[in-house]
Amino acid sequence: MTAQIIDGKALAEELRQSFKARVEALAAKGHRPGLVVILVGEDPASEVYVRNKVNGCLAIGMHSEKITYDAAVDQTTVLKKIAELNADPNIHGILVQLPLPKHFDEEAVLEAIAAEKDVDGFHAENVGALAQGNPRFIPCTPYGVMKMFEKGNVDLTGQEAVVIGRSNIVGKPMALLLINAGATVTVCNSRTKDLLAHTRRADILVAAVGKPRFVTADMVKPGAVVIDVGINRLPDGKLCGDVDFDGCKEVAGQITPVPGGVGPMTITMLLANTIEAAERKAGL
Repeated sequence: MTAQIIDGKALAEELRQSFKARVEALAAKGHRPGLVVILVGEDPASEVYVRNKVNGCLAIGMHSEKITYDAAVDQTTVLKKIAELNADPNIHGILVQLPLPKHFDEEAVLEAIAAEKDVDGFHAENVGALAQGNPRFIPCTPYGVMKMFEKGNVDLTGQEAVVIGRSNIVGKPMALLLINAGATVTVCNSRTKDLLAHTRRADILVAAVGKPRFVTADMVKPGAVVIDVGINRLPDGKLCGDVDFDGCKEVAGQITPVPGGVGPMTITMLLANTIEAAERKAGL
């Protein structure tokens, strides 16, 4: 058996095409969705992510701009800029690219973004709303995964779901979304005893550990849906995920590839959150 591939690239393109009409409708009412991305320092990976986010916005008619600061910038300067953007009625989404330099208090910066403009879904108020099952903004990567489940006709109700990784960006919100969808959820981490026992009973397996090809075929229940959130660069320059794709696709029922799986969906759902923010502001 070879798994069905869940094509994130194709789904992302399909969704982005559908967003254009919503953007045009908002623009016609004087509410063109606007996203500002703040980048501190010169991390090459972050620069690529930010460029892709800005270009993704512009491609569907949204307003977007990038604000860059030197790595040595004082945190107060960035907080002042965030306050200005919070007050700007033409900006609906504010995103600070992580990670920040070590002299920054990451939590303080994220909390400075107005909750109604926190399109990453990292503000404590938005995290709390998600935990209560009534989210304002869903963090973009888990949001994209949920759309992939929808596209793959994956019924989560009553399913055994295992999430490997407990980060605030992916693992925890992913677990909450699965709980809200009616799955029975286990969250594993580096201290989990007998990881195999958990993964082998998972109908849904989400890998978000940041270790190349960490999940191997012997860890996967036959017919399971395997979601690979990882993006790792190998010594030869090639990208791979947290899942050994070639091995696991022979066991799984459905699987996401890397590249071309979850990655394209993350930026797509950032666009979705920004459009939703603009629609709320416009009273739609």
